[in-house]
Amino acid sequence: MTVQQQQATIPTVLVYEDDPGFPPQVHMPVPHPVPHLDTQPFPTAIAEAAPQPDGAGPGTEAFRYWVTADALSRASQTWGPLVPTGTQWHPMAGRTLTAHLNAGNDLNAFYDRKGLWFFRRTVAGVTVAACESSEVVEHETGHAILDALRPQLFNAASAEAAALHEAFGDISALLTSLRLESLRIAVLAETQGDLELSSRVSRMAEQLGWAIRQGHPSAVDPDCLRNLSNSFFYRDPVQLPPNGPANMLSSEPHSFSRVFSGAFLKVVAGIFRQQDLQDQAGLSLAAETAAQLLVDAVVAAPVVSAYYAQVAGHMIAADQRRNGGKYGQSLRSAFIRHGILSLEAAASITEPEVARRGAGIAEATPGGGDDEGLTAVTIHGATYGVTQPLVLSAPAEERRFGIAGSDPAGGSVRPADPERVATSYLEDLLRRGRVHVPEEHRTAAAFADDSPFRLKTHEITRSTTGEGLALVRRGFD
Repeated sequence: MTVQQQQATIPTVLVYEDDPGFPPQVHMPVPHPVPHLDTQPFPTAIAEAAPQPDGAGPGTEAFRYWVTADALSRASQTWGPLVPTGTQWHPMAGRTLTAHLNAGNDLNAFYDRKGLWFFRRTVAGVTVAACESSEVVEHETGHAILDALRPQLFNAASAEAAALHEAFGDISALLTSLRLESLRIAVLAETQGDLELSSRVSRMAEQLGWAIRQGHPSAVDPDCLRNLSNSFFYRDPVQLPPNGPANMLSSEPHSFSRVFSGAFLKVVAGIFRQQDLQDQAGLSLAAETAAQLLVDAVVAAPVVSAYYAQVAGHMIAADQRRNGGKYGQSLRSAFIRHGILSLEAAASITEPEVARRGAGIAEATPGGGDDEGLTAVTIHGATYGVTQPLVLSAPAEERRFGIAGSDPAGGSVRPADPERVATSYLEDLLRRGRVHVPEEHRTAAAFADDSPFRLKTHEITRSTTGEGLALVRRGFD
């Protein structure tokens, strides 16, 4: 039997490799081998029954099942080899992370420690099912991966920590796409080798972005949901507005995530430029190298205000430990260009400084308690329309590197104190109508937003560690 005959006998399913695309110019589905979901250390499952791999096409439930399964499997294969031994899903998610393909009528998807939830809605005659986009599936899986590595970020009352979660989701989609040789070849052709340019893999969720744009024209990018090819420059989110159009930076986590994801795309591009051969194999190596440095960094970086800077600094430190600093220039350049590191901060992370801090970095392990490294900040509840004192989990670990982002006027931004970070985050959530406040916890002057059209990412509930109430996260949407 020839190789071609052997390949022909392998069962396949039709899938979108990244996204359905911008209607009506839909990407063509391609055959992939039937995916295996029990991929260690991140096994996944789908709540709906598995259909036969019979080549069902777009718009069918069978097709959506296999697109989701293929994306889940590839995301697990992308991150599994990079995480420390023993890493598992968050205990609340169980041994296996389960995806639900039809969670209701909405243009959304979310991760909530009970699983992954994908919605759908018909817009202008097009049924947009979030699970039909590999990028959306890989983004939500990214939330679960980061939750396995750093569960402290889930409840951290910090715009920067929440935005890092969203950036990690988009980076998960980028890296999982770049596992495919076909997409590596396509993006190199589209960008002529300049990976900093907008491309099929930098544009996240074109179809979902199109659907949202029909009702909210300024809410998303003109050709996708978000684009990693951007030039957004760091600002302390405490100083940013809670919302804004897609062409402006706000403290809203999806908006602010673009600062870090934009820098990460430049990291991949810079590492790629340093490869001996700038071909699809060189791009594969660049993506895997950048991904490993990111995993090392999020495991080791303390959860603090100015969190982006700590993650960036730890990526530079990881490169020194793993690669002898080979990619340090590419890393520093990317983070400086997006203001995540000030010039003085980038210059301060030297080989001797990393060696001096090395023991603490080496001892860092994934997981840990949900509140590890966070400090309880109690604020006056009546100020926020609730009946009792309110506890927020503020980022307050000890900084390993004394670094921060760029002040546009020059020098470094002075990081805000934990209480200011936490209260600013709460106020922004309330302004955006993202907090569920039960009736029994509301004062007469309460201003809770009860709109059924805004997903509540947080809720006010009774504190489990003492008297009063606490702000807790429901999930990442």
